[in-house]
Amino acid sequence: MSSLADRYAEFVATRSRLVVACLLVLTLVVAAGAVVNDPEDGGIGQFETDSPETDALEEIEATYDTDDRVVAQVVVREEGGDVLSRDSLLESLRLQREARANETVNATLTDEGFVGLENVVATAAVFEDRAAAAQGPPDTSEPTLDEGIEALESRSDEEVEALLADVLDPEADRGGESPTAFLPSDYEQGETDADARITFVFQEDDSGPDEDPEAAYEAQIVLRSLFEERFDDGFVFGQGITDAAAASAVGDSFAIITPVALLLVGVVLGVTYRDAVDVLLGFVGITVVMAWLAGIQGWLEIPSSQLLIAVPFLLIGLSIDYALHVVMRYREARAGTLETPRSPSARSATADGGPRASAAAMALGLAGVTLALAAATFSTGVGFLSNVVSPLPAIRDFAVLSAGGILATFVAFAAFVPALKVEVDDLLERRFGRDRAKSPFGVGGGAVTRALSGGVALARRAPLAVVLVAFLLATAGAYGATGIDTEFNEADFLPEDAPDWAKSLPGPLATGTYTVADDATYLGENFQDRGPNSRAQVLIRGDVTDPATLAAIDRATGAVDEGGTVDVRADGTAAIEGPTATLAALASENETVAAALDERDADGDGLPDEDLAGLYDVLFAADEEAASTVLYRTEDGEYESARLLVSVRGDASAQDVATDVRAVADDIEAGAPATAIATGGPVTTAVVQDALLETLVQAFAATLVVIFLFLTALYWVRHRSLTLGAVTLAPVVAALSWLLGAMAALDLPFNSETAVITSLAIGLGVDYSIHVGERFVAEKERRETLDAALTATMTGTGGALLGSAATTAAGFGVLALALAPSLQRFGLVTGLSIVLAFVACTTVLPSLLVVRERLLARAA
Repeated sequence: MSSLADRYAEFVATRSRLVVACLLVLTLVVAAGAVVNDPEDGGIGQFETDSPETDALEEIEATYDTDDRVVAQVVVREEGGDVLSRDSLLESLRLQREARANETVNATLTDEGFVGLENVVATAAVFEDRAAAAQGPPDTSEPTLDEGIEALESRSDEEVEALLADVLDPEADRGGESPTAFLPSDYEQGETDADARITFVFQEDDSGPDEDPEAAYEAQIVLRSLFEERFDDGFVFGQGITDAAAASAVGDSFAIITPVALLLVGVVLGVTYRDAVDVLLGFVGITVVMAWLAGIQGWLEIPSSQLLIAVPFLLIGLSIDYALHVVMRYREARAGTLETPRSPSARSATADGGPRASAAAMALGLAGVTLALAAATFSTGVGFLSNVVSPLPAIRDFAVLSAGGILATFVAFAAFVPALKVEVDDLLERRFGRDRAKSPFGVGGGAVTRALSGGVALARRAPLAVVLVAFLLATAGAYGATGIDTEFNEADFLPEDAPDWAKSLPGPLATGTYTVADDATYLGENFQDRGPNSRAQVLIRGDVTDPATLAAIDRATGAVDEGGTVDVRADGTAAIEGPTATLAALASENETVAAALDERDADGDGLPDEDLAGLYDVLFAADEEAASTVLYRTEDGEYESARLLVSVRGDASAQDVATDVRAVADDIEAGAPATAIATGGPVTTAVVQDALLETLVQAFAATLVVIFLFLTALYWVRHRSLTLGAVTLAPVVAALSWLLGAMAALDLPFNSETAVITSLAIGLGVDYSIHVGERFVAEKERRETLDAALTATMTGTGGALLGSAATTAAGFGVLALALAPSLQRFGLVTGLSIVLAFVACTTVLPSLLVVRERLLARAA
């Protein structure tokens, strides 16, 4: 195997022009996939899994009229003031008139358009005026917006307050939705003042079912501008606004972070390489890897998703690491310090500085590192590829793209960059007379050498103590991980407002103001949200015409308490729409439905005790649209299912929503001759996220097993050792345990997002360990003592590891300064994973190697 590595390295070094030319052509062919096939975006909805919850949702979508309207919310707020005054209500009505006059906004409004307390009060004022003019029952046709404004303008403050008291009278039976739905949850019944109110804006869009309603989202942005011109406090909230804020926050983040990251990476690489040409070659190699990555994604038509964000970061980290190992081995060879009994002629050529010294040095250096690079590539690639067994398409895509990118990294830095470096160094030396012999980082004394030798000193003096401390810390980390938060909350992805220093930066570096996270929290705490994540459902199958089923629904919805994720209206009732609520609402405004209900209500509790199917027939005859929202009737007139629409807090985690809605479903099923299953957007999101997390955890285990088996086989074939594989992998497991413990201590969730990021700890940790293990075995063969072998390993390979870890940790860790919480978590977890992987490989692994050698010596 070593002779094969020697022949490979010799070919790359001596046929460097051919290698560069061929790989450039191959790169163009692979990268063309990014142009030929444009992969679509696949957000959270791309993650699909078979489950009873998703089956129930598909059944609802096939049998019920689903509400595909886009909903925005306008919150008028005045802390310590009153938003129910005549002036405030009129200002909202004028805002509506201005919005309808705006072509961008008006084109997206449904027939309902704006629905708020100001509309209810204005309608009541118009009806009063009509009744006075007719001296009798008024015309109840829907008044125009101008009529409502005129009616309120003609009234004094006192008259509007009296009208408002009538509208908000808790004893009034007006049918339909209570006006208190537009007031905060802490609103006192009957009061005519409040510090906030909400108006719902219902929109429609002609976009396809798989496309974002861009026109509606754009209208929300325009509406926000109109609102801010009229109101000093409050906000407009909608998916279009949150998407725009998230995109802007990412842009602002990278505007600040990119120069900082480039400066840090440049400084670290500059200190490590001390040569601008080598730094540039590293960036060229990274460019090749990114081109391959984009091409592979295009050729395989892999849709983009949030899961794939970790792939380029993983590849950049591996690229920097591979480049440093290749360059530092090359420099050792040029300096004549890379001793090997296999290539005395190459060593002599490099030391003498002949006309092809660069080729001879690359042949020698690359031969010594190729097997480590290949082993790291294979183990890391196969480890990630083990995810292809996942039932989730997004995980399979992640596995394939990661493995393809890792292969591209090997091609770029084990073939293209070495060959290109030979050509560049040869050109600079022949044409310009520049000496390209540089000393490797970490060799030759100094603070870096002393720091890298620290792990050797610990391993020499107290290896068992180091291993014991590492084991105890790993145990503590694993224990801490048992209490780590595993919930997924989409509200956690909303951008946070920037600190004052970021806003005060000059020119384009200054960040905007972001309040969407605070707005989402305010909505969840004070109002019944109607956004895309604010409604779950319960599907009831079986004998839905049995009165016991309706009674069970009534009991379950009445048992919902405040404090959970299910919204509770100002009157104390749960915000759940279902057969009982629809029946009560129609009975209050339709005499036929009321009479039919009275005929079947034997005990006077407001619920029918017999012939429920007949009552449902009356319900459909009175208002088919309302009835079909909560009941499914076949063409034969049979009732097959019922459903509940459960309003939940939009800022609550998907898992908490699923738990509370399942509790409602379980209560119904316990008392009804039917089955009830919780479903809907938040519930299916929880199901998918839980399945995703479970798959990722299983993939972790599979990855570690695959890598362990590979390393064991590799070291057995090469060195007839069955223990080196376990010793090499142990620091990776330790670093992973430390990382999970640190996440628990820092209150970072371990969900589908961060689980993907922690895979970097495995990928980079395995890479680091293999380089140290391979170098140690090679050094032990040619060094007289164990101490000498360890010192040569840690000052040689350790220098490349330090440069790699410092560069990638600095580059990605700076993301912790981002405004987007997802980027903050990414930067923090990635930086931690890299630092801990490096610490484990430079402290734990040397100690394990010493313990292993001493045990083998005793056994011999």
